[in-house]
Parts: sequence; C-alpha cells; structure tokens
Amino acid sequence: MQDSLPQDPFILVSYINTQLRDRHLSLDELCAELDINCAELEAKLRDIGMKYSALFNRFY
Repeated sequence: MQDSLPQDPFILVSYINTQLRDRHLSLDELCAELDINCAELEAKLRDIGMKYSALFNRFY
C-alpha cells in the first residue's frame, strides 16, 4: 500500500471515504489515481469490518 496513505485503518477508511465522496466515481478510479492495489486496500479495511458498497461508493 502507498506510504503516503494513513497507516491506521480507521483513519484510512475516513480518508478513502472522503476521497470517494469528493473526487472519485468508483473505488477502481480512486485506486488507479493513487496507484494502489484495490484488493489490498479492501483486505486491510475488511480486517476492521469495513466493506465497500459500489451502490453508495463508500466503505461502511
């Protein structure tokens, strides 16, 4: 995962959701722009009980 992203998973989910809300139409678009692996991001956030919803374009 990219070093400039927050390492704390709870801060990370807040950051990612803000980016999804304000700048990106999908998780794939966000991952492409930030040059990060979507599967790794989803796995890291899944560890704290978060799941991505494409319908709402956010982790919950």
